[in-house]
Amino acid sequence: MHLIASTGGKGGTGKSTFAVLSALKFSNQGKRVLLCDCDVECPNDHLLLGKELYESEPIYQHFPDLDAEKCVSCGTCSKVCKENAIFWVKGKPPVFFKELCSGCGACWIACPENAIGTKEEIIGKTFETKITDNLWLFTGMSEPGIKETGPVVKETKKRALKLAEKIEAEILIVDTAPGTHCNVIQALLGCERAYIVTEPTPLGAHDAALISELLSIMKIPSEIVLNKADVGDQRTIKKIAEEHNIPITIKIPYSERLIRAYSEGRLDKVVNLI
Repeated sequence: MHLIASTGGKGGTGKSTFAVLSALKFSNQGKRVLLCDCDVECPNDHLLLGKELYESEPIYQHFPDLDAEKCVSCGTCSKVCKENAIFWVKGKPPVFFKELCSGCGACWIACPENAIGTKEEIIGKTFETKITDNLWLFTGMSEPGIKETGPVVKETKKRALKLAEKIEAEILIVDTAPGTHCNVIQALLGCERAYIVTEPTPLGAHDAALISELLSIMKIPSEIVLNKADVGDQRTIKKIAEEHNIPITIKIPYSERLIRAYSEGRLDKVVNLI
């Protein structure tokens, strides 16, 4: 199975559009494809495919639960927390900020008094949607108010890989969130190739450079997809491509047809644009 990613440092460049169009194109060629939407804070691949999401499976996470009677206010838990999710003042019991917690377990493992237990809460959910006989969509979605959504991305991708194995998918396309933060890194892990979707604008070039650097660090081969290629100055992107030794392999022109298909959730009408 080939594991590829559609990514891009900047939001709004067409990353999800390219992911959906690629999935449709491969499935139309007879390949068995799974599209995984790992933009868990704002998943929209289902909207571009004109589908509703049903029958979700919850994603759980363990959070620290302090036993105040056992706690001696030593502050050990605060010192080992890499997420700065524990506030401690000498002589006082620690205060836990759930919204910053990644559930790594360092605090309850390190506590010398075994004063920190765990409690399980729902932090997100996943959806499995069959689009056609050759195409499936797997969607991750975080719960409102959850700021540390990396664990949601991790579990979404883990479940997607299991589904891909079950349906014997030939291609798994991972649609990442925009940016270069932990969620994006989590989604990119294990991918054999990444497509950087950008646009010929100063902001597009700036963020394409950032994601190019990240992919270089992660040793993931990449290619550039230049969306709205005939709008703006392509030289800004060509310069980035040359500096990072990344080829521009796909150019998608500005298209009113594509915009209409996008707004109607019917990208299947414009698959021939890539």
